[in-house]
Amino acid sequence: MKVFASALLVGAATAAVPQSQQPLMAPESITEALKGATDKASSWAAPLKNLQHELKHLTEEARQVWDDVAMMFPDAMSEASFFSLPKAHSKKKDSHWDFITSGKAVQDVWVTNSKGEKEREVGGDLEAFQLRTKKVDPKSLGVDKVKQYSGYLDNEEDDKHLFYWFFESRNDPKNDPVVLWLNGGPGCSSLTGLFMELGPSSVNKDGKLVHNPYSWNSNASVIFLDQPVNVGYSYSGGSVSNTVAAGKDVYALLTLFFKQFPEYAEQSFHISGESYAGHYIPVFASEILSHKKRNINLQSVLIGNGLTDGLTQYEYYRPMACGDGGWPAVLSESECQSMDNALPRCQSLIQSCYNSESVWSCVPASIYCNNAIIGPYQRTGQNPYDVRVKCEGSSLCYNELDWISEYLNRAEVKEALGAEVSNYDSCNMDINRNFLFQGDWMQPFHRLVPGILKEIPVLIYAGDADFICNWLGNLAWSTELEWTGHKEFKKAPIEDLKLLADDSKIGSVKSASNFTFMRLHGGGHMVPYDQPEASLDMLNRWLDGEWIEK
Repeated sequence: MKVFASALLVGAATAAVPQSQQPLMAPESITEALKGATDKASSWAAPLKNLQHELKHLTEEARQVWDDVAMMFPDAMSEASFFSLPKAHSKKKDSHWDFITSGKAVQDVWVTNSKGEKEREVGGDLEAFQLRTKKVDPKSLGVDKVKQYSGYLDNEEDDKHLFYWFFESRNDPKNDPVVLWLNGGPGCSSLTGLFMELGPSSVNKDGKLVHNPYSWNSNASVIFLDQPVNVGYSYSGGSVSNTVAAGKDVYALLTLFFKQFPEYAEQSFHISGESYAGHYIPVFASEILSHKKRNINLQSVLIGNGLTDGLTQYEYYRPMACGDGGWPAVLSESECQSMDNALPRCQSLIQSCYNSESVWSCVPASIYCNNAIIGPYQRTGQNPYDVRVKCEGSSLCYNELDWISEYLNRAEVKEALGAEVSNYDSCNMDINRNFLFQGDWMQPFHRLVPGILKEIPVLIYAGDADFICNWLGNLAWSTELEWTGHKEFKKAPIEDLKLLADDSKIGSVKSASNFTFMRLHGGGHMVPYDQPEASLDMLNRWLDGEWIEK
């Protein structure tokens, strides 16, 4: 058993290579197979090379942890993956696009600063990027009447192509804020957020569009981004399997977008998202703030039902499933007890991940905790995104995801948007596994939040019927976060949150300095889906600065 873990990983890597599936190939053979699979061999092979390097320094204790967890959950470990197969696509000619913005051209603009010194107008390594944009005729699809743009951010060196769709504000686009929306997964398309949650229209079971009066572009322009690559309409011949790498792409996209459309660059800009965006957003915001010379006017971030601090949050799965989260218990007493029994080892494994931030510590933590702590709930058939209802439809529990996929796979829709992939999927489970087996799942990205709070406000909101990233865990990690305003935030009272329209109670709020936590009553994992009016009310008031100390 001493070599089980490394052998497992090598076998998993080879399984990702088309037509070359031998269970235990030597590393040299893997590299050759990768070269045969794609001309982008370096991007495919990089994760494996990193793992091979770490193998040399792997302690006996770490090997034993891998072996133990693999024996407990062999099916989960057998899914080890580091790659996502390329999506079939057909790249459109440059003449198809209304605008092509060169990252190199933007990077080569120099200005004179206050000291009389020459410096680049914006920071960052943008040379390999370009932004392709087309005007979307509002009448072609009827999603909304406002001005729209869609297109791709390209990184030709790494063969990465990220799709985005921009909607102008319905109200006052010359002055209203700009919001970036990110769904999670990892590996789920942000067009799910567009058509199921907070966008201008939804898709019904007949494939028809239904106007959304509570769309978040009621008073803000919104960018929906499919990231990382190979998610939704995005594609690549390589793979992105960690949040930090994805952050570089997002910074480039925003920089080029605001360069191409400076009319939106002066307004306040905000990053919002849910679920695994609890990982994405701290990294993306930190990446943006690290560039002192930038054209991105980042003013706040909003994380909804996010996974941000696993060490704290995993403790609250048992209470949420067992009746202590405000809703009836889903599990039996014996199942609840098994979760209690598993928690100490789960937290010990996560702590090891936090200490080393190594794939060899973080992957076993993810496998053990997800199976031992989340597994009992998942086996009930209850919706993990809403403790009030059973799972329906696909494995992701919502029929709407199938309706959205069918709509976005229509030839006329893809043509109107300039989509270059042959097939749209709501979620790419290869990406999900890639992130997990690169150790990204349990990374302590909450440690970035104090640095963000020094510069901009942060809102953590949570629908209180969600299990998978529940409000109890989100309240706990935000309350325990160590930062300069920690004591003030911890003692801040939890007050009723009422809808401005009729003064009805929609939840509760706790706020101090630059940090705010909100509990939205009756919302599941996707608050705008369950509580559209309350979610828009929350957004508008946050963007207006209601909970931000002046």
